Amino acid sequence: MTYKTILVHIDDSRHSEARIAFALDFALKHDAHIIGLYVVCQDLFRPLLKRDDSLNLAKLEAQGAERMQRARQAFTAAAKRAGCPFEWSAPAGSATDAAVLHARHADLIILGQQDPDDQASFVARDFVEDIVMNCGRPVIVLPYAGQTPSFGENVVVAWDGSREAARALADALPILKRARFVTVSVVEKHPNRDDPAGFDAAGYLERHGIRAGFQSIPRVSGVSTGATLLNQVTDVHADLLVMGAYGHMRATEHVLGGVTRALLGTMTVPVLMSH
Repeated sequence: MTYKTILVHIDDSRHSEARIAFALDFALKHDAHIIGLYVVCQDLFRPLLKRDDSLNLAKLEAQGAERMQRARQAFTAAAKRAGCPFEWSAPAGSATDAAVLHARHADLIILGQQDPDDQASFVARDFVEDIVMNCGRPVIVLPYAGQTPSFGENVVVAWDGSREAARALADALPILKRARFVTVSVVEKHPNRDDPAGFDAAGYLERHGIRAGFQSIPRVSGVSTGATLLNQVTDVHADLLVMGAYGHMRATEHVLGGVTRALLGTMTVPVLMSH
Protein backbone atom coordinates (compact mmCIF):
# COMPACT_ATOMS: atom_id res chain seq x y z
CA MET A 1 0.00 0.00 0.00
CA THR A 2 1.12 3.56 -0.72
CA TYR A 3 -0.33 6.94 0.15
CA LYS A 4 -0.77 8.92 -3.07
CA THR A 5 -3.72 11.12 -2.10
CA ILE A 6 -3.79 12.84 1.29
CA LEU A 7 -6.91 14.66 2.49
CA VAL A 8 -6.46 17.26 5.23
CA HIS A 9 -9.37 18.92 7.02
CA ILE A 10 -9.14 22.71 7.08
CA ASP A 11 -11.26 24.99 9.27
CA ASP A 12 -11.07 28.38 10.99
CA SER A 13 -9.52 27.06 14.20
CA ARG A 14 -6.15 28.11 15.57
CA HIS A 15 -4.82 24.59 14.93
CA SER A 16 -5.63 24.52 11.22
CA GLU A 17 -2.33 26.06 10.11
CA ALA A 18 -0.28 23.49 12.03
CA ARG A 19 -2.45 20.68 10.64
CA ILE A 20 -1.81 21.90 7.09
CA ALA A 21 1.94 22.09 7.74
CA PHE A 22 1.91 18.53 9.11
CA ALA A 23 -0.11 17.26 6.14
CA LEU A 24 2.17 18.94 3.59
CA ASP A 25 5.26 17.49 5.22
CA PHE A 26 3.63 14.06 5.26
CA ALA A 27 2.56 14.33 1.61
CA LEU A 28 6.05 15.34 0.49
CA LYS A 29 7.63 12.39 2.30
CA HIS A 30 5.26 10.02 0.53
CA ASP A 31 5.33 11.77 -2.87
CA ALA A 32 1.59 12.35 -2.57
CA HIS A 33 -1.04 14.75 -3.86
CA ILE A 34 -2.81 16.75 -1.13
CA ILE A 35 -6.43 17.91 -1.00
CA GLY A 36 -7.42 20.70 1.36
CA LEU A 37 -11.00 20.08 2.45
CA TYR A 38 -12.60 23.14 4.02
CA VAL A 39 -15.69 22.29 6.04
CA VAL A 40 -16.84 24.27 9.07
CA CYS A 41 -19.87 24.45 11.29
CA GLN A 42 -22.65 26.11 9.32
CA ASP A 43 -25.01 26.69 12.23
CA LEU A 44 -22.76 28.07 14.96
CA PHE A 45 -24.47 31.46 15.16
CA ARG A 46 -27.84 30.86 13.52
CA PRO A 47 -29.63 29.99 16.78
CA LEU A 48 -28.84 33.51 17.98
CA LEU A 49 -30.73 35.08 15.09
CA LYS A 50 -34.37 35.99 15.01
CA ARG A 51 -36.51 34.57 12.23
CA ASP A 52 -36.68 37.89 10.39
CA ASP A 53 -33.05 38.87 10.98
CA SER A 54 -32.07 38.48 7.32
CA LEU A 55 -29.67 41.44 7.46
CA ASN A 56 -27.53 39.86 10.16
CA LEU A 57 -27.76 36.49 8.44
CA ALA A 58 -26.40 38.01 5.23
CA LYS A 59 -23.60 39.62 7.24
CA LEU A 60 -22.69 36.30 8.85
CA GLU A 61 -22.66 34.59 5.47
CA ALA A 62 -20.39 37.30 4.06
CA GLN A 63 -18.04 36.87 7.02
CA GLY A 64 -18.06 33.12 6.44
CA ALA A 65 -17.12 33.64 2.78
CA GLU A 66 -14.25 35.90 3.87
CA ARG A 67 -12.95 33.29 6.30
CA MET A 68 -13.11 30.62 3.62
CA GLN A 69 -11.19 32.83 1.19
CA ARG A 70 -8.48 33.50 3.79
CA ALA A 71 -8.22 29.79 4.50
CA ARG A 72 -7.93 29.02 0.79
CA GLN A 73 -5.23 31.62 0.28
CA ALA A 74 -3.26 30.35 3.28
CA PHE A 75 -3.48 26.73 2.14
CA THR A 76 -2.59 27.57 -1.46
CA ALA A 77 0.40 29.65 -0.40
CA ALA A 78 1.67 26.94 1.95
CA ALA A 79 1.30 24.20 -0.69
CA LYS A 80 3.11 26.29 -3.31
CA ARG A 81 5.96 27.06 -0.90
CA ALA A 82 6.28 23.37 -0.12
CA GLY A 83 6.20 22.45 -3.80
CA CYS A 84 3.45 19.91 -3.21
CA PRO A 85 0.76 19.17 -5.83
CA PHE A 86 -2.56 20.22 -4.35
CA GLU A 87 -6.21 21.01 -4.82
CA TRP A 88 -8.84 22.80 -2.79
CA SER A 89 -12.40 21.76 -2.04
CA ALA A 90 -15.09 23.56 -0.05
CA PRO A 91 -18.28 21.57 -0.60
CA ALA A 92 -21.68 22.80 0.48
CA GLY A 93 -24.14 20.85 2.58
CA SER A 94 -23.58 18.68 5.61
CA ALA A 95 -19.98 18.96 6.80
CA THR A 96 -19.84 15.35 7.98
CA ASP A 97 -21.43 13.87 4.86
CA ALA A 98 -19.16 15.92 2.59
CA ALA A 99 -16.05 14.96 4.55
CA VAL A 100 -16.92 11.24 4.49
CA LEU A 101 -17.60 11.32 0.74
CA HIS A 102 -14.36 13.13 -0.08
CA ALA A 103 -12.38 10.89 2.28
CA ARG A 104 -13.38 7.83 0.29
CA HIS A 105 -11.39 9.17 -2.67
CA ALA A 106 -8.18 9.53 -0.65
CA ASP A 107 -5.63 7.10 0.76
CA LEU A 108 -5.26 8.78 4.14
CA ILE A 109 -7.19 11.42 6.08
CA ILE A 110 -5.67 13.96 8.49
CA LEU A 111 -7.99 15.46 11.09
CA GLY A 112 -7.56 17.43 14.31
CA GLN A 113 -8.89 16.59 17.75
CA GLN A 114 -11.60 19.02 18.81
CA ASP A 115 -10.28 21.72 21.14
CA PRO A 116 -12.86 22.51 23.85
CA ASP A 117 -11.35 25.98 24.26
CA ASP A 118 -11.62 26.89 20.57
CA GLN A 119 -15.17 27.27 19.30
CA ALA A 120 -13.98 27.31 15.69
CA SER A 121 -12.70 23.73 16.03
CA PHE A 122 -16.27 22.46 16.42
CA VAL A 123 -17.61 21.32 13.04
CA ALA A 124 -20.42 18.94 13.96
CA ARG A 125 -21.32 16.64 16.80
CA ASP A 126 -19.00 13.59 16.69
CA PHE A 127 -17.36 14.94 13.51
CA VAL A 128 -14.05 13.09 13.91
CA GLU A 129 -15.73 9.95 15.20
CA ASP A 130 -18.18 9.79 12.30
CA ILE A 131 -15.43 10.16 9.71
CA VAL A 132 -13.28 7.48 11.36
CA MET A 133 -16.20 5.05 11.50
CA ASN A 134 -17.66 5.69 8.05
CA CYS A 135 -14.98 6.77 5.57
CA GLY A 136 -13.37 3.35 5.03
CA ARG A 137 -9.89 4.89 5.06
CA PRO A 138 -7.13 5.23 7.68
CA VAL A 139 -7.35 8.47 9.64
CA ILE A 140 -4.59 10.28 11.50
CA VAL A 141 -5.96 12.45 14.31
CA LEU A 142 -3.64 15.14 15.65
CA PRO A 143 -3.99 16.20 19.30
CA TYR A 144 -4.86 19.83 19.94
CA ALA A 145 -2.48 20.07 22.90
CA GLY A 146 1.27 20.25 22.55
CA GLN A 147 3.50 20.06 19.50
CA THR A 148 4.42 17.20 17.13
CA PRO A 149 8.18 17.68 16.70
CA SER A 150 8.49 14.13 15.38
CA PHE A 151 6.05 11.70 13.84
CA GLY A 152 6.25 8.01 13.03
CA GLU A 153 9.78 7.49 14.31
CA ASN A 154 8.78 5.58 17.44
CA VAL A 155 5.45 3.81 16.98
CA VAL A 156 3.26 1.78 19.33
CA VAL A 157 0.85 -0.60 17.60
CA ALA A 158 -2.11 -1.62 19.77
CA TRP A 159 -2.92 -5.24 18.96
CA ASP A 160 -5.71 -7.55 20.05
CA GLY A 161 -6.13 -9.76 17.00
CA SER A 162 -9.39 -8.08 15.94
CA ARG A 163 -10.48 -7.14 12.42
CA GLU A 164 -10.07 -3.45 13.25
CA ALA A 165 -6.55 -3.94 14.60
CA ALA A 166 -5.56 -5.94 11.51
CA ARG A 167 -6.91 -3.21 9.26
CA ALA A 168 -5.00 -0.50 11.13
CA LEU A 169 -1.78 -2.51 11.04
CA ALA A 170 -1.97 -3.01 7.28
CA ASP A 171 -3.02 0.61 6.66
CA ALA A 172 -0.02 1.88 8.64
CA LEU A 173 2.62 -0.16 6.76
CA PRO A 174 4.05 2.78 4.75
CA ILE A 175 4.62 4.66 8.03
CA LEU A 176 5.95 1.64 9.91
CA LYS A 177 8.51 0.96 7.17
CA ARG A 178 10.03 4.39 7.83
CA ALA A 179 9.95 4.09 11.62
CA ARG A 180 13.07 3.64 13.73
CA PHE A 181 11.25 1.75 16.49
CA VAL A 182 8.01 -0.22 16.39
CA THR A 183 6.46 -1.90 19.43
CA VAL A 184 3.47 -4.23 19.17
CA SER A 185 1.63 -3.82 22.46
CA VAL A 186 -1.02 -6.19 23.78
CA VAL A 187 -3.07 -5.35 26.84
CA GLU A 188 -3.57 -8.85 28.23
CA LYS A 189 -6.41 -10.05 30.40
CA HIS A 190 -4.37 -13.18 31.02
CA PRO A 191 -0.71 -12.23 30.44
CA ASN A 192 0.66 -15.66 31.37
CA ARG A 193 -0.96 -17.55 28.51
CA ASP A 194 1.41 -19.48 26.24
CA ASP A 195 0.71 -17.78 22.91
CA PRO A 196 0.46 -13.95 23.16
CA ALA A 197 -1.47 -12.60 20.18
CA GLY A 198 1.13 -9.94 19.37
CA PHE A 199 3.82 -12.45 18.35
CA ASP A 200 2.03 -13.20 15.10
CA ALA A 201 1.61 -9.47 14.37
CA ALA A 202 5.33 -8.92 14.92
CA GLY A 203 6.04 -11.82 12.56
CA TYR A 204 3.77 -10.27 9.93
CA LEU A 205 5.72 -7.01 10.17
CA GLU A 206 9.04 -8.87 9.98
CA ARG A 207 8.04 -10.29 6.60
CA HIS A 208 7.43 -6.72 5.44
CA GLY A 209 10.96 -5.79 6.46
CA ILE A 210 9.86 -4.10 9.69
CA ARG A 211 11.67 -5.14 12.86
CA ALA A 212 9.17 -4.81 15.69
CA GLY A 213 9.46 -5.43 19.40
CA PHE A 214 6.67 -6.97 21.42
CA GLN A 215 5.30 -6.05 24.80
CA SER A 216 2.56 -7.73 26.79
CA ILE A 217 0.98 -5.28 29.23
CA PRO A 218 -0.97 -6.77 32.14
CA ARG A 219 -4.39 -5.25 32.61
CA VAL A 220 -4.51 -3.39 35.95
CA SER A 221 -7.76 -3.42 37.86
CA GLY A 222 -9.42 0.01 37.73
CA VAL A 223 -7.29 1.25 34.81
CA SER A 224 -8.98 1.36 31.41
CA THR A 225 -7.45 -0.11 28.27
CA GLY A 226 -7.21 3.38 26.76
CA ALA A 227 -5.33 4.73 29.77
CA THR A 228 -3.05 1.67 29.73
CA LEU A 229 -2.17 2.30 26.07
CA LEU A 230 -1.52 5.99 26.65
CA ASN A 231 0.72 5.12 29.60
CA GLN A 232 2.63 2.75 27.31
CA VAL A 233 3.01 5.50 24.70
CA THR A 234 4.43 7.81 27.36
CA ASP A 235 6.74 5.14 28.82
CA VAL A 236 8.44 4.38 25.49
CA HIS A 237 8.34 8.04 24.29
CA ALA A 238 6.32 7.08 21.21
CA ASP A 239 5.21 9.72 18.71
CA LEU A 240 2.41 7.70 17.10
CA LEU A 241 -0.19 5.19 18.26
CA VAL A 242 -1.69 2.83 15.66
CA MET A 243 -4.95 1.16 16.61
CA GLY A 244 -8.23 -0.17 15.35
CA ALA A 245 -11.30 2.00 15.86
CA TYR A 246 -13.95 -0.07 17.56
CA GLY A 247 -17.66 0.51 17.53
CA HIS A 248 -21.08 -1.06 17.29
CA MET A 249 -24.33 -0.35 15.54
CA ARG A 250 -27.11 1.58 17.24
CA ALA A 251 -30.14 1.65 14.96
CA THR A 252 -28.62 2.85 11.64
CA GLU A 253 -25.52 4.62 12.91
CA HIS A 254 -22.10 3.53 14.09
CA VAL A 255 -21.32 4.27 17.72
CA LEU A 256 -17.77 4.33 19.02
CA GLY A 257 -16.63 1.81 21.57
CA GLY A 258 -15.43 3.04 24.96
CA VAL A 259 -11.69 2.60 24.31
CA THR A 260 -11.79 4.46 20.99
CA ARG A 261 -13.88 7.32 22.35
CA ALA A 262 -11.66 7.63 25.43
CA LEU A 263 -8.50 7.79 23.33
CA LEU A 264 -9.95 10.45 21.03
CA GLY A 265 -10.77 12.51 24.11
CA THR A 266 -7.46 12.14 25.97
CA MET A 267 -4.88 11.55 23.22
CA THR A 268 -1.41 13.00 23.79
CA VAL A 269 0.24 11.96 20.48
CA PRO A 270 -1.09 11.50 16.94
CA VAL A 271 -3.24 8.39 16.54
CA LEU A 272 -3.74 6.45 13.31
CA MET A 273 -7.12 4.72 13.38
CA SER A 274 -8.86 2.37 10.97
CA HIS A 275 -12.27 0.80 11.24
